[in-house]
Amino acid sequence: MENPSIELQIQTLPDNPGVYQYYDKEGKILYVGKAKNLKKRVASYFNKLHDNAKTNVLVKKIVTIKHIVVSSEQDALLLENNLIKKLQPRYNVLLRDDKTYPWICIKKEPFSRIFPTRRMIKDGSEYFGPYTNFKTVNTILDLIKELYPLRTCHYDLSENNIKSHKYKVCLEYHIGNCKGPCEGFETLENYQKQVDAIRQILKGNFKDSMRDFKKMMQDLASEMKYEAAQKIKEKIDVLENYQSRSTILNPKISNIDVFSIVSDEAMAYINFLQIAHGAIIRSFTLELKKKLDETDEELLELAVVELRERFNLTSKEIILPFDLDFGSSIKVTVPQLGDKKQILDLSERNAKYQRLEQLKQIQIVDPERHTNRIMAQMQKDLRLSVEPRHIECFDNSNIQGTNPVSACVVFKDGKPSKKDYRHFNIKTVEGPNDFASMEEVVYRRYKRLLDENQSLPQLIIIDGGKGQLSSALKSIDDLGLRGKIAIIGIAKRLEELFYPGDSVPLYLDKKSETLKIIQQLRNEAHRFGITHHRDKRSKSALNSTIELIPGIGEKTMLTLLKHFKSVKRLKLATEKEISDVVGVSKAKKISEFYNISNP
Repeated sequence: MENPSIELQIQTLPDNPGVYQYYDKEGKILYVGKAKNLKKRVASYFNKLHDNAKTNVLVKKIVTIKHIVVSSEQDALLLENNLIKKLQPRYNVLLRDDKTYPWICIKKEPFSRIFPTRRMIKDGSEYFGPYTNFKTVNTILDLIKELYPLRTCHYDLSENNIKSHKYKVCLEYHIGNCKGPCEGFETLENYQKQVDAIRQILKGNFKDSMRDFKKMMQDLASEMKYEAAQKIKEKIDVLENYQSRSTILNPKISNIDVFSIVSDEAMAYINFLQIAHGAIIRSFTLELKKKLDETDEELLELAVVELRERFNLTSKEIILPFDLDFGSSIKVTVPQLGDKKQILDLSERNAKYQRLEQLKQIQIVDPERHTNRIMAQMQKDLRLSVEPRHIECFDNSNIQGTNPVSACVVFKDGKPSKKDYRHFNIKTVEGPNDFASMEEVVYRRYKRLLDENQSLPQLIIIDGGKGQLSSALKSIDDLGLRGKIAIIGIAKRLEELFYPGDSVPLYLDKKSETLKIIQQLRNEAHRFGITHHRDKRSKSALNSTIELIPGIGEKTMLTLLKHFKSVKRLKLATEKEISDVVGVSKAKKISEFYNISNP
């Protein structure tokens, strides 16, 4: 039997929470999603055209819809996470991560060994972690080694083996790193007390160990065993030094996980901090590659479930930048101020740094991907129908109405394309009229591109407010280009962007990359226009004198001005001084023109 139509499949979906799966005509999994109401959520894919092109492509490929009903939205979230990892659908965010992180194991055996491992064996041993790198693991193990003398051997230290003197103490005993439990020099009770203290340190609680060591030190000092007391003091110093290097917040904040998110068009970065006994004991940033136009809420929801599962987190309270529902067993806090807000800000800063680091690496290693990301971001920020791969920006330059000129600068793929820059001398406008000048140069620029069959830009930026934008639009209309090229105006305050027919300006985030590129375009147009304007004024000032001297060209006059620095000094020079620069015959013509008398 062939597949029923999509409409029929949607009609028969339940209104319950659950997970839906989309398959293509070949039966390949395309997408897994969760919903509070399966019918409403799935229908929303098919009853509108989506802003995101990838979503529209996905919808066209869907042939079969399968679903699993669960009892609550939280169960749906857990199931969605598991199915994404198991099925790895093409259009889901990439949650794939094949790294195995290191753990610290307290082995279930008499006189427990404590060691790092990447493999979890279910034999009743305790595992702490996982840690995000081995450097952290080694630091903690070094701390433990300095505080407590533990065995490192693999002997089976059963009661019978110790009593029968099966083993002999090794070098570790002789150098003071082990107390020799293999020969019965240390009791199991005393050894396990140390293991209990280490267990607390691994949980982030240094308080108990510190208290025990201080009591030991005082007892030894009161018994006048000062050398032994000094050794215990050194252990206290080691513990205090390690603790101070952790970020101490508020000792009252305990067993809380903090999550924050920073995202762009292509990626999302979710930072997680684990707080225990007022200190940060773990930090990790998860990178998610977006496949559709997922919201920060959707991504963070999925990441929280994934990270809690991956790091075996059991805290009852989590701190988030916005409210999400994870059921009654987890309390969600969205702090506005105080210590909890500070730790949320710290988490967000970590996510931002991770993003910046990745972007810098991409820019160096894969400049094309960097460009694609910026172009996609500009398209979204500026509400364009296509990516602005080719942008042109116009700027008028005139000082008190003299020598009006206009500059057109061109950016391709977000970078200046200087060979395409153009200057325009205003031909049809008398006096300082910015609006008419803008109308003229925009018409001339695109009339020429059309006549020569050259590629048109996707975006035109006009330096000026509504007036200049309206003038440029007249020329765009005259050339029949309205709707074919996007055009916006920038007001003098850079963050205001004006669109045709819209009186309310668009304000961009001052830190956005889109605004930075627009600022760069405008500054470049301004610089390019001013340079040309200065050259033109200099030449016109020069020409007013040059044109009147018969037989003297511009090149000769520039040579003289370079030497004498000004026309005034030239007039004061002798014919001999002039002839030393340009020769006798030209010097004679100049001296006759200026009536320079020979001494």
